[in-house]
Amino acid sequence: MSAQRGPASIRAVLFDLDGTLLDTAPDMVGAMNALRAEERLPPVGFETARAQVSHGSNGLMRVGFPDAGGETLERLRERFLALYRARLADETDFFPGGAEVLEYLEQAALPWGVVTNKPGWLAEPLLDALGLATRAACLVSGDTLPVRKPNPQPLLHAAGTIGVAPAACVYVGDARRDVEAALAAGMRAVVASFGYVSAADEHHLWPAEAWIESPRALISWLEGA
Repeated sequence: MSAQRGPASIRAVLFDLDGTLLDTAPDMVGAMNALRAEERLPPVGFETARAQVSHGSNGLMRVGFPDAGGETLERLRERFLALYRARLADETDFFPGGAEVLEYLEQAALPWGVVTNKPGWLAEPLLDALGLATRAACLVSGDTLPVRKPNPQPLLHAAGTIGVAPAACVYVGDARRDVEAALAAGMRAVVASFGYVSAADEHHLWPAEAWIESPRALISWLEGA
């Protein structure tokens, strides 16, 4: 589906991080396959692993080491995180058009922020490495509060930090939990169809307000708001 006309009175835009604001898959999948190499296993195909990136280390462990469990799984996860932290922003960048979206929002005096389940010790240096930390109006990470998405509290915390009513915010994400969190917070939900979704996700059936096929489509949607 193409971008649809949006709501009136949007005062802030909040983004999920992985698969929405930034294309982090090259570094995350690269770290997972580096770990598989250490374990003397062949690499997992990029597209297969890419669809799991929005689910963080848990998703990548499921696709990279499906038979691991218990202490072995925890050892692998810890090693994966160390490998990923060492290459956090080597290949990560905006999706095509993503930089333009932030410039548009800033020129329109619309504050933008990030609400992610990624832990702060990864999210904060990643935004800093790409020069985004000082531009974002807020960053709510997976460990900022005791709860994470799909709980709406991280989104409500972000709105409060910016000083904008939840009803005046739009949240853009590429996972069903993003839509659920946005609706529970009383925000408008937009699905980043260009993100880390697969056909099995049936993301066009999620109860969102719009589905965008590229970051630039968000500008068109906002201009129709």
